[in-house]
Amino acid sequence: MLTLLPAVDVRNGKAVRLRQGESGSETDYGSPFDAALQWVEQGAQWIHMVDLDAAFGTGNNRAQVHDIVEQLGQQVSIELSGGIRDDASLEAAFDAGAARVNIGTAALENPEWTAQVIARYGDKVAVGLDVRGTTLAGRGWTSEGGNLFDMIDILNQAGCSRYVVTDVNRDGMMSGPNVELLAQVAAHTDAYVTASGGISKLDDLTAIAKIGNGVDAAILGKSLYSGAFSLKDALELTQNA
Repeated sequence: MLTLLPAVDVRNGKAVRLRQGESGSETDYGSPFDAALQWVEQGAQWIHMVDLDAAFGTGNNRAQVHDIVEQLGQQVSIELSGGIRDDASLEAAFDAGAARVNIGTAALENPEWTAQVIARYGDKVAVGLDVRGTTLAGRGWTSEGGNLFDMIDILNQAGCSRYVVTDVNRDGMMSGPNVELLAQVAAHTDAYVTASGGISKLDDLTAIAKIGNGVDAAILGKSLYSGAFSLKDALELTQNA
């Protein structure tokens, strides 16, 4: 069964969606708490929550995000991402009640620290691999961070148990997931893989599920917010697959 994670991306205190990860391309969807709550009420078991300001280095929404985690963390598992780059931000995320953290830029810029975190927290840590082609992107997708598969080799040795793979060029574009990229990553690791970026219809979820080989989860963003399909229908599809 494919696990679905509705996304709640927070910028300037609002739930937003970006196009191709570009700062300034936000569409405002209102209160992050209300956004998260609607997915909980519609049956989500996981939520992927991102502090975009922390990711871009333009401030943070830490207090607001952590408050949401504290309020809803008993009802749903929350994967927290954005600006988790040191012990203080990592421990604050777990103290708030995050079930899992997603480390992105720190994995590119501080692999030794990332390896220590993986060793300490195990499967409560995922590593976000945001790519254009096979080139990694960091700092809110504003910097380049080397080759995707070279980084996977390093993280495999560190014992990483999950990668969140985002094709930046497809994110928010409703153009379909990069199934080929996901399959290549899955073939390069024994870790689990979460698909992100481009999902626009229910058939995309079927295509992701068919990859197998550890690709066991998908993040849903623009597809849900734009009404392309409902979370209820998506959950029914993946549960019956």
